[in-house]
Amino acid sequence: MLLISCPNCGPRDETEFHYGGQAHVPYPENPNDLTDREWAEYLFYRENTKGTFAERWVHSTGCRQWFNMLRDTVSYDIHSIYAMGSPRPDIAGQSAQGQAGGPGLAPGAPTTTTSPEGAQK
Repeated sequence: MLLISCPNCGPRDETEFHYGGQAHVPYPENPNDLTDREWAEYLFYRENTKGTFAERWVHSTGCRQWFNMLRDTVSYDIHSIYAMGSPRPDIAGQSAQGQAGGPGLAPGAPTTTTSPEGAQK
């Protein structure tokens, strides 16, 4: 089970959230100019990353606000939560950004993960 830190409401159980797919997929500038193949690729082709991945999430039973999350798809570790429209944070410099008020987890928000076997990290 994930404890996700909503930027507006604080830490909440993952059951309050819904996954919204890959983050940072730009809408085509001229959608009418796309071929069927290009339109299908925009709609359905996404990265299938093993490791750190930028995702969109919505707090569907809380504030109903969308946000982005950098999450490791293997370990379920949440590296960063940041606002929609913000650029993807560089996780190599995450500790310096989080302390300076940049992208990162909400202040004082512990984020823990529990593996499917029940062991907490």
